[in-house]
Amino acid sequence: MKPQRFDGLVLGAGAAGLMAAIEAGRRGRRVVVVERADRPAKKVLISGGGHCNFTHLGVQSSHYLSANPHFVKSALSRFTPVDFLRRVERHGIAYHEKTPGQLFCNGSASQIASMLMNECAETGVRVLLSTAVEELRRDETSGLYSVATNRGLLQARSLVVATGGLSIPKIGATDFGYRVARQFGIPIEPCRPALVPLTLAGEELAHYSPLAGLSASVVARLGRRSFHEQLLFTHRGLSGPAILQISSYWRSGESIEIDWAPGQTILAPLRKDRARRDEAAARTALRAHLPARLADLLINLALPQSWTNRALDELEARLHGWRFTPSGTEGYAKAEVTAGGVSTGALSAQTMESRSVHGLYFIGEVVDVTGQLGGFNFQWAWSSGAQAGRSM
Repeated sequence: MKPQRFDGLVLGAGAAGLMAAIEAGRRGRRVVVVERADRPAKKVLISGGGHCNFTHLGVQSSHYLSANPHFVKSALSRFTPVDFLRRVERHGIAYHEKTPGQLFCNGSASQIASMLMNECAETGVRVLLSTAVEELRRDETSGLYSVATNRGLLQARSLVVATGGLSIPKIGATDFGYRVARQFGIPIEPCRPALVPLTLAGEELAHYSPLAGLSASVVARLGRRSFHEQLLFTHRGLSGPAILQISSYWRSGESIEIDWAPGQTILAPLRKDRARRDEAAARTALRAHLPARLADLLINLALPQSWTNRALDELEARLHGWRFTPSGTEGYAKAEVTAGGVSTGALSAQTMESRSVHGLYFIGEVVDVTGQLGGFNFQWAWSSGAQAGRSM
């Protein structure tokens, strides 16, 4: 069968891949997108509780974790949240700001997926679903990439790898993008689950698992990082936005600290003149800030031997710096993203092209760039995809 020739070939019909294809299509490039799943933009469809937190207006490089923290700056400045928002508005998609900067669809996340597919159609991009890659190679003489698929041989001078990371394998995540990088000698930073619930074990799990389903507004800290969000107890450990955020920075063996009442002096009622100083008074004071079952457990675990000023100071400090030592994470099955990936040192920050292999690009989650919770990972997908699409 005769090969089908294109200017650009994109592997992966997710957020980054479709954006790259659209931008290349706008420049008159003939582009094909290859996707092994039967639907495009699967991660878009399940994101944000089905409403897709498609960007964050306050995006900065400090919201990203990477071996090179400056790498994201070029892409984020050249395709901004406002640039993407203009497209959303042009397509008539209603949205709202849930918390400062976080933008969600009023309706379904499928509106964003449909917008991307409509723009593919408008720009002449061909999207092949249910298409498996069987072999990939590059002709060193011509520089042409050849991709053998179950639907025939595809060839192009530019190849964009937008296959995502290892998170959420139930929707099709694989290590394919990393295998392509290795095939061409491109280094990879060690991968791990990120934005993921943390697990507890032993006595800690025994103490806290009965609280499964309870949540509280806390500050989670690890080193210089801190996040003021909700914490949720689970049957296996800790979750909720505060824990998901801090998990991206956590390493095995490290302890995290929880401030149960940020900015509050919990035991202030016990310090008043002639106030009661006993277990019941401390329990009542903590219940003013936390669910009763959680407050009772914390007091039971931290009950001082005396009620002196020093003992109150120590208890207050502990309640603002409660330590957990997670046993691990819930893994890629529950992780929203993958930390690590294709080394940014091997890529151009301006184009996302490999520095060593002409015409080969890596974008989105497959790259060693991990955003915090709140729309930052989608913005990285849009920005890195736009850079590649404008270059290939």
